[in-house]
Amino acid sequence: MQIDRIETFVLQAPLSGGQRFYSSQAPFSVRNSLIVKITTSDGAIGWGESGVSMPVSHLATYIHEVLAPRLLGVEADQINPIWHDLYGFSRDFGRKGASVDALSGIDIALWDLRGKVLDSSVHALMGGAHRSSVRAYATGLYYHPEDLSDADGAVARIRDEAARFLDSGFSAIKGKVGLLSLENDIRRMTAVREVVGDGFLLMTDANHAYNRHTARRMGETLQDLDYYWFEEPVVPEDIAGCAQLRQQLSIAIAGGECEYSRWGMRDLLEAEAVDILQPDLSACGGLSEGRNILALATAWHTPVCCHVWGSGIAVAAALQLTAIIPPIPHTASPRAPENEPMFEFDRTHNPLRDDLVDGGFALEGDQLRIPQDPGLGVQIDESVLKSFCVSHRESSR
Repeated sequence: MQIDRIETFVLQAPLSGGQRFYSSQAPFSVRNSLIVKITTSDGAIGWGESGVSMPVSHLATYIHEVLAPRLLGVEADQINPIWHDLYGFSRDFGRKGASVDALSGIDIALWDLRGKVLDSSVHALMGGAHRSSVRAYATGLYYHPEDLSDADGAVARIRDEAARFLDSGFSAIKGKVGLLSLENDIRRMTAVREVVGDGFLLMTDANHAYNRHTARRMGETLQDLDYYWFEEPVVPEDIAGCAQLRQQLSIAIAGGECEYSRWGMRDLLEAEAVDILQPDLSACGGLSEGRNILALATAWHTPVCCHVWGSGIAVAAALQLTAIIPPIPHTASPRAPENEPMFEFDRTHNPLRDDLVDGGFALEGDQLRIPQDPGLGVQIDESVLKSFCVSHRESSR
Protein backbone atom coordinates (compact mmCIF):
# COMPACT_ATOMS: atom_id res chain seq x y z
CA MET A 1 0.00 0.00 0.00
CA GLN A 2 2.26 2.75 -1.29
CA ILE A 3 1.67 6.48 -1.36
CA ASP A 4 0.48 7.11 -4.90
CA ARG A 5 -0.81 10.69 -4.86
CA ILE A 6 -0.56 13.77 -2.63
CA GLU A 7 -3.01 16.61 -3.10
CA THR A 8 -3.30 19.97 -1.39
CA PHE A 9 -6.28 22.31 -1.28
CA VAL A 10 -6.03 25.92 -0.20
CA LEU A 11 -9.46 26.83 1.15
CA GLN A 12 -10.81 30.32 1.77
CA ALA A 13 -14.16 31.13 3.35
CA PRO A 14 -15.09 34.82 3.67
CA LEU A 15 -16.93 35.68 6.85
CA SER A 16 -20.67 36.10 6.43
CA GLY A 17 -21.86 39.58 5.51
CA GLY A 18 -18.33 40.89 5.10
CA GLN A 19 -17.81 40.80 8.85
CA ARG A 20 -14.41 41.23 10.45
CA PHE A 21 -13.02 40.46 13.86
CA TYR A 22 -9.66 40.97 15.54
CA SER A 23 -7.30 39.16 17.85
CA SER A 24 -4.48 41.21 19.37
CA GLN A 25 -2.33 40.52 16.31
CA ALA A 26 -4.47 40.57 13.17
CA PRO A 27 -7.86 41.26 11.61
CA PHE A 28 -9.80 38.32 10.19
CA SER A 29 -12.20 38.72 7.29
CA VAL A 30 -11.66 35.25 5.81
CA ARG A 31 -10.95 31.79 7.22
CA ASN A 32 -8.14 29.86 5.53
CA SER A 33 -7.09 26.21 5.68
CA LEU A 34 -4.55 24.04 3.89
CA ILE A 35 -6.00 20.55 3.45
CA VAL A 36 -3.83 17.54 2.57
CA LYS A 37 -5.20 14.43 0.85
CA ILE A 38 -3.10 11.28 0.48
CA THR A 39 -4.18 8.41 -1.77
CA THR A 40 -2.47 5.02 -1.86
CA SER A 41 -1.97 2.51 -4.66
CA ASP A 42 -4.89 0.54 -3.16
CA GLY A 43 -7.21 3.55 -3.32
CA ALA A 44 -7.20 4.25 0.44
CA ILE A 45 -7.51 7.95 1.36
CA GLY A 46 -6.40 10.00 4.34
CA TRP A 47 -7.05 13.66 5.15
CA GLY A 48 -4.85 16.08 7.09
CA GLU A 49 -4.43 19.78 7.74
CA SER A 50 -1.30 21.94 7.82
CA GLY A 51 -0.75 25.28 9.51
CA VAL A 52 -2.71 27.61 11.73
CA SER A 53 -1.58 31.04 10.54
CA MET A 54 -3.33 33.19 7.94
CA PRO A 55 -1.02 32.53 4.92
CA VAL A 56 -1.08 28.86 3.92
CA SER A 57 -0.24 28.77 0.20
CA HIS A 58 3.48 28.50 0.96
CA LEU A 59 2.81 25.26 2.82
CA ALA A 60 1.38 23.70 -0.33
CA THR A 61 4.52 24.71 -2.21
CA TYR A 62 6.70 23.13 0.46
CA ILE A 63 4.69 19.90 0.46
CA HIS A 64 4.88 19.44 -3.31
CA GLU A 65 8.40 20.67 -3.98
CA VAL A 66 10.21 19.40 -0.88
CA LEU A 67 8.25 16.60 0.82
CA ALA A 68 6.36 14.86 -1.99
CA PRO A 69 9.49 13.51 -3.75
CA ARG A 70 10.43 11.75 -0.51
CA LEU A 71 6.92 10.33 0.00
CA LEU A 72 5.71 9.01 -3.32
CA GLY A 73 6.14 5.26 -3.53
CA VAL A 74 6.77 4.86 0.21
CA GLU A 75 4.66 2.37 2.20
CA ALA A 76 1.90 4.43 3.79
CA ASP A 77 1.82 2.48 7.05
CA GLN A 78 5.40 3.50 7.92
CA ILE A 79 4.19 6.56 9.81
CA ASN A 80 7.01 6.78 12.35
CA PRO A 81 9.87 6.25 9.84
CA ILE A 82 8.23 8.76 7.49
CA TRP A 83 8.01 11.39 10.25
CA HIS A 84 11.66 10.99 11.18
CA ASP A 85 12.79 10.97 7.56
CA LEU A 86 10.97 14.20 6.73
CA TYR A 87 11.99 15.96 9.93
CA GLY A 88 15.60 14.80 9.67
CA PHE A 89 15.80 15.87 6.01
CA SER A 90 14.72 19.42 6.92
CA ARG A 91 16.58 19.69 10.23
CA ASP A 92 19.30 22.01 8.93
CA PHE A 93 16.80 24.61 7.74
CA GLY A 94 13.41 23.81 9.21
CA ARG A 95 13.16 22.75 12.85
CA LYS A 96 10.33 25.26 13.28
CA GLY A 97 7.84 27.06 11.09
CA ALA A 98 6.64 26.09 7.63
CA SER A 99 8.54 22.81 7.35
CA VAL A 100 6.96 21.41 10.53
CA ASP A 101 3.58 22.90 9.61
CA ALA A 102 3.73 21.02 6.32
CA LEU A 103 4.90 17.80 7.96
CA SER A 104 1.96 18.05 10.38
CA GLY A 105 -0.67 17.78 7.63
CA ILE A 106 1.11 14.81 6.06
CA ASP A 107 1.29 13.01 9.39
CA ILE A 108 -2.38 13.60 10.26
CA ALA A 109 -3.41 12.30 6.83
CA LEU A 110 -1.32 9.14 7.28
CA TRP A 111 -2.94 8.43 10.65
CA ASP A 112 -6.41 8.97 9.15
CA LEU A 113 -5.54 6.63 6.28
CA ARG A 114 -4.11 4.00 8.63
CA GLY A 115 -7.21 4.01 10.78
CA LYS A 116 -9.50 3.60 7.80
CA VAL A 117 -7.46 0.69 6.42
CA LEU A 118 -7.51 -1.07 9.80
CA ASP A 119 -11.12 -0.06 10.58
CA SER A 120 -10.01 1.60 13.81
CA SER A 121 -10.14 5.09 15.25
CA VAL A 122 -6.85 6.92 15.70
CA HIS A 123 -7.28 6.97 19.47
CA ALA A 124 -7.69 3.19 19.48
CA LEU A 125 -4.54 2.80 17.39
CA MET A 126 -2.73 5.00 19.89
CA GLY A 127 -3.61 2.70 22.75
CA GLY A 128 -7.16 3.53 23.79
CA ALA A 129 -9.27 6.39 25.07
CA HIS A 130 -9.62 7.81 28.57
CA ARG A 131 -12.92 9.44 27.57
CA SER A 132 -15.60 9.41 24.87
CA SER A 133 -16.43 13.11 25.21
CA VAL A 134 -14.68 16.22 26.46
CA ARG A 135 -15.73 19.48 28.07
CA ALA A 136 -15.65 22.20 25.42
CA TYR A 137 -14.90 25.82 26.09
CA ALA A 138 -16.12 28.58 23.79
CA THR A 139 -13.38 30.66 22.20
CA GLY A 140 -14.83 34.05 21.34
CA LEU A 141 -15.11 37.54 22.79
CA TYR A 142 -12.93 38.89 19.98
CA TYR A 143 -12.68 42.54 19.06
CA HIS A 144 -14.90 44.02 16.36
CA PRO A 145 -14.18 47.06 14.15
CA GLU A 146 -16.49 49.33 16.10
CA ASP A 147 -14.67 48.46 19.34
CA LEU A 148 -11.61 50.36 18.12
CA SER A 149 -13.35 53.70 18.57
CA ASP A 150 -16.15 52.89 21.02
CA ALA A 151 -14.90 51.61 24.37
CA ASP A 152 -18.30 51.74 26.04
CA GLY A 153 -19.89 49.90 23.13
CA ALA A 154 -17.14 47.26 23.30
CA VAL A 155 -18.10 46.50 26.89
CA ALA A 156 -21.79 46.24 26.00
CA ARG A 157 -21.08 43.98 23.03
CA ILE A 158 -18.89 41.62 25.03
CA ARG A 159 -21.58 41.38 27.70
CA ASP A 160 -24.10 40.31 25.09
CA GLU A 161 -21.76 37.72 23.58
CA ALA A 162 -20.88 36.23 26.97
CA ALA A 163 -24.59 35.94 27.77
CA ARG A 164 -25.19 34.07 24.49
CA PHE A 165 -22.44 31.55 25.31
CA LEU A 166 -23.93 31.08 28.75
CA ASP A 167 -27.38 30.49 27.27
CA SER A 168 -25.90 28.01 24.76
CA GLY A 169 -24.85 25.67 27.54
CA PHE A 170 -21.13 26.36 27.76
CA SER A 171 -19.56 26.10 31.20
CA ALA A 172 -16.28 27.76 30.17
CA ILE A 173 -15.39 30.71 27.92
CA LYS A 174 -12.10 32.16 26.64
CA GLY A 175 -11.88 35.77 25.49
CA LYS A 176 -9.30 37.92 23.74
CA VAL A 177 -7.23 40.79 25.14
CA GLY A 178 -4.22 42.80 23.99
CA LEU A 179 -5.39 44.82 20.99
CA LEU A 180 -6.40 48.01 22.76
CA SER A 181 -5.42 49.65 26.04
CA LEU A 182 -4.93 47.73 29.25
CA GLU A 183 -7.74 49.72 30.84
CA ASN A 184 -10.09 48.76 28.02
CA ASP A 185 -9.23 45.09 28.38
CA ILE A 186 -9.74 45.19 32.14
CA ARG A 187 -13.20 46.69 31.61
CA ARG A 188 -14.08 44.03 29.06
CA MET A 189 -12.91 41.06 31.13
CA THR A 190 -14.56 42.49 34.27
CA ALA A 191 -17.83 42.78 32.35
CA VAL A 192 -17.63 39.11 31.33
CA ARG A 193 -17.20 38.02 34.94
CA GLU A 194 -20.20 40.11 35.95
CA VAL A 195 -22.33 38.44 33.27
CA VAL A 196 -21.44 34.81 34.02
CA GLY A 197 -21.16 35.15 37.79
CA ASP A 198 -18.78 33.66 40.31
CA GLY A 199 -17.65 30.08 39.86
CA PHE A 200 -17.99 30.06 36.07
CA LEU A 201 -14.75 29.06 34.32
CA LEU A 202 -13.15 31.93 32.40
CA MET A 203 -9.86 32.14 30.53
CA THR A 204 -8.24 34.84 28.47
CA ASP A 205 -5.76 34.90 25.57
CA ALA A 206 -3.44 37.82 24.80
CA ASN A 207 -1.91 36.28 21.66
CA HIS A 208 1.47 37.47 23.01
CA ALA A 209 0.48 41.16 22.95
CA TYR A 210 2.05 42.38 26.19
CA ASN A 211 5.48 43.17 27.55
CA ARG A 212 6.39 41.68 30.91
CA HIS A 213 5.24 44.65 33.00
CA THR A 214 1.86 45.05 31.29
CA ALA A 215 1.31 41.31 31.32
CA ARG A 216 1.90 41.27 35.08
CA ARG A 217 -0.61 44.09 35.61
CA MET A 218 -3.19 42.29 33.46
CA GLY A 219 -2.48 38.98 35.19
CA GLU A 220 -3.00 40.51 38.63
CA THR A 221 -6.40 41.80 37.54
CA LEU A 222 -7.37 38.47 36.01
CA GLN A 223 -6.46 36.52 39.11
CA ASP A 224 -8.51 38.96 41.21
CA LEU A 225 -11.42 38.23 38.85
CA ASP A 226 -10.80 34.48 39.35
CA TYR A 227 -9.88 33.71 35.75
CA TYR A 228 -8.50 30.20 35.31
CA TRP A 229 -5.71 30.80 32.81
CA PHE A 230 -3.82 33.60 31.05
CA GLU A 231 -2.75 32.42 27.59
CA GLU A 232 0.33 33.67 25.71
CA PRO A 233 0.87 36.77 27.86
CA VAL A 234 4.23 37.65 26.22
CA VAL A 235 5.94 36.93 22.92
CA PRO A 236 6.92 33.26 22.44
CA GLU A 237 10.62 34.13 22.27
CA ASP A 238 10.47 35.44 25.86
CA ILE A 239 10.39 32.10 27.63
CA ALA A 240 12.20 33.59 30.63
CA GLY A 241 9.60 36.34 30.89
CA CYS A 242 6.79 33.80 30.76
CA ALA A 243 8.48 31.79 33.51
CA GLN A 244 8.88 34.95 35.58
CA LEU A 245 5.18 35.75 35.24
CA ARG A 246 4.31 32.21 36.27
CA GLN A 247 6.27 32.72 39.48
CA GLN A 248 4.71 36.12 40.17
CA LEU A 249 1.06 35.26 39.47
CA SER A 250 -1.33 32.72 40.90
CA ILE A 251 -3.36 32.49 37.65
CA ALA A 252 -2.31 29.56 35.46
CA ILE A 253 -0.10 30.44 32.49
CA ALA A 254 -0.97 28.64 29.25
CA GLY A 255 1.02 28.48 26.02
CA GLY A 256 2.66 26.42 23.32
CA GLU A 257 0.65 27.09 20.16
CA CYS A 258 3.63 28.93 18.65
CA GLU A 259 6.09 26.16 19.48
CA TYR A 260 7.11 23.23 17.29
CA SER A 261 7.89 19.61 18.08
CA ARG A 262 8.74 17.93 21.37
CA TRP A 263 11.99 19.90 21.51
CA GLY A 264 10.25 23.27 21.47
CA MET A 265 7.79 22.10 24.13
CA ARG A 266 10.70 20.74 26.18
CA ASP A 267 12.15 24.26 26.33
CA LEU A 268 8.91 25.60 27.82
CA LEU A 269 8.71 22.79 30.36
CA GLU A 270 12.36 22.96 31.40
CA ALA A 271 12.02 26.71 31.96
CA GLU A 272 8.89 26.12 34.07
CA ALA A 273 7.18 28.70 31.85
CA VAL A 274 3.69 27.17 31.58
CA ASP A 275 1.09 25.53 33.77
CA ILE A 276 -0.89 24.28 30.77
CA LEU A 277 0.67 23.18 27.47
CA GLN A 278 -1.21 23.93 24.24
CA PRO A 279 0.25 22.21 21.16
CA ASP A 280 -1.56 22.67 17.85
CA LEU A 281 -1.46 19.41 15.92
CA SER A 282 -1.59 21.14 12.54
CA ALA A 283 1.66 22.93 13.37
CA CYS A 284 3.63 21.08 16.04
CA GLY A 285 4.30 17.93 13.98
CA GLY A 286 0.94 16.21 13.66
CA LEU A 287 -0.60 13.39 15.66
CA SER A 288 2.70 11.50 15.94
CA GLU A 289 4.43 14.44 17.57
CA GLY A 290 1.32 15.30 19.57
CA ARG A 291 1.61 11.92 21.25
CA ASN A 292 5.30 12.54 21.97
CA ILE A 293 4.52 15.97 23.41
CA LEU A 294 1.84 14.43 25.58
CA ALA A 295 4.32 11.90 26.99
CA LEU A 296 6.78 14.72 27.66
CA ALA A 297 4.15 16.82 29.42
CA THR A 298 3.13 13.98 31.71
CA ALA A 299 6.76 13.64 32.81
CA TRP A 300 6.55 17.30 33.91
CA HIS A 301 3.08 16.76 35.47
CA THR A 302 1.73 19.44 33.11
CA PRO A 303 -1.82 19.31 31.71
CA VAL A 304 -2.29 19.40 27.93
CA CYS A 305 -5.19 21.20 26.22
CA CYS A 306 -4.80 21.30 22.44
CA HIS A 307 -4.90 24.63 20.66
CA VAL A 308 -7.47 24.27 17.87
CA TRP A 309 -7.87 26.74 15.01
CA GLY A 310 -8.74 25.49 11.57
CA SER A 311 -11.14 23.32 9.63
CA GLY A 312 -13.15 20.33 10.79
CA ILE A 313 -10.12 18.16 10.04
CA ALA A 314 -8.05 20.03 12.63
CA VAL A 315 -10.91 19.69 15.13
CA ALA A 316 -11.22 15.94 14.49
CA ALA A 317 -7.47 15.37 14.86
CA ALA A 318 -7.36 17.27 18.14
CA LEU A 319 -10.33 15.31 19.46
CA GLN A 320 -8.52 12.05 18.69
CA LEU A 321 -5.46 13.13 20.68
CA THR A 322 -7.62 14.54 23.47
CA ALA A 323 -9.17 11.09 23.87
CA ILE A 324 -5.82 9.65 24.98
CA ILE A 325 -4.75 12.47 27.35
CA PRO A 326 -4.57 10.99 30.84
CA PRO A 327 -5.93 12.93 33.80
CA ILE A 328 -3.22 15.00 35.46
CA PRO A 329 -2.40 14.23 38.18
CA HIS A 330 -3.00 10.59 37.36
CA THR A 331 -4.13 9.45 40.78
CA ALA A 332 -5.94 6.29 41.82
CA SER A 333 -9.28 8.11 41.47
CA PRO A 334 -8.74 11.02 39.03
CA ARG A 335 -12.33 12.28 38.89
CA ALA A 336 -11.94 15.97 39.74
CA PRO A 337 -12.98 18.11 36.71
CA GLU A 338 -9.82 20.19 36.99
CA ASN A 339 -7.73 17.06 36.34
CA GLU A 340 -9.38 16.53 32.95
CA PRO A 341 -8.45 18.25 29.68
CA MET A 342 -10.75 20.76 28.03
CA PHE A 343 -11.26 21.34 24.33
CA GLU A 344 -11.07 24.62 22.45
CA PHE A 345 -14.22 25.15 20.39
CA ASP A 346 -13.92 28.38 18.41
CA ARG A 347 -17.31 30.01 17.92
CA THR A 348 -16.57 32.54 15.20
CA HIS A 349 -18.13 31.94 11.78
CA ASN A 350 -16.18 29.24 9.92
CA PRO A 351 -17.87 26.99 7.34
CA LEU A 352 -14.53 25.17 6.90
CA ARG A 353 -15.02 23.90 10.42
CA ASP A 354 -18.79 23.50 10.51
CA ASP A 355 -19.62 22.36 6.95
CA LEU A 356 -16.53 20.57 5.61
CA VAL A 357 -17.16 17.58 7.88
CA ASP A 358 -20.43 15.70 7.32
CA GLY A 359 -22.66 16.38 10.29
CA GLY A 360 -20.29 18.86 11.89
CA PHE A 361 -19.60 18.84 15.63
CA ALA A 362 -22.55 19.16 17.99
CA LEU A 363 -22.44 20.13 21.63
CA GLU A 364 -24.35 18.02 24.12
CA GLY A 365 -24.58 20.29 27.12
CA ASP A 366 -20.99 21.43 27.48
CA GLN A 367 -19.55 18.23 25.96
CA LEU A 368 -18.16 17.43 22.51
CA ARG A 369 -18.34 13.80 21.49
CA ILE A 370 -15.05 12.27 20.36
CA PRO A 371 -15.59 10.56 16.96
CA GLN A 372 -15.42 6.77 17.15
CA ASP A 373 -15.42 5.90 13.44
CA PRO A 374 -12.22 4.78 11.68
CA GLY A 375 -9.33 7.19 11.26
CA LEU A 376 -10.12 10.71 12.37
CA GLY A 377 -13.71 9.54 12.66
CA VAL A 378 -15.19 12.02 10.19
CA GLN A 379 -16.19 12.09 6.53
CA ILE A 380 -15.23 15.01 4.29
CA ASP A 381 -17.90 16.66 2.16
CA GLU A 382 -15.93 17.09 -1.05
CA SER A 383 -18.56 19.37 -2.54
CA VAL A 384 -17.86 21.82 0.30
CA LEU A 385 -14.12 21.32 -0.23
CA LYS A 386 -14.45 22.24 -3.90
CA SER A 387 -16.71 25.20 -3.23
CA PHE A 388 -14.09 26.91 -1.01
CA CYS A 389 -10.98 25.74 -2.89
CA VAL A 390 -8.91 28.54 -4.43
CA SER A 391 -5.86 26.44 -5.28
CA HIS A 392 -5.46 22.70 -5.91
CA ARG A 393 -2.12 20.98 -6.55
CA GLU A 394 -1.24 17.34 -7.06
CA SER A 395 1.93 15.26 -6.94
CA SER A 396 1.72 11.67 -8.14
CA ARG A 397 3.87 8.80 -9.32
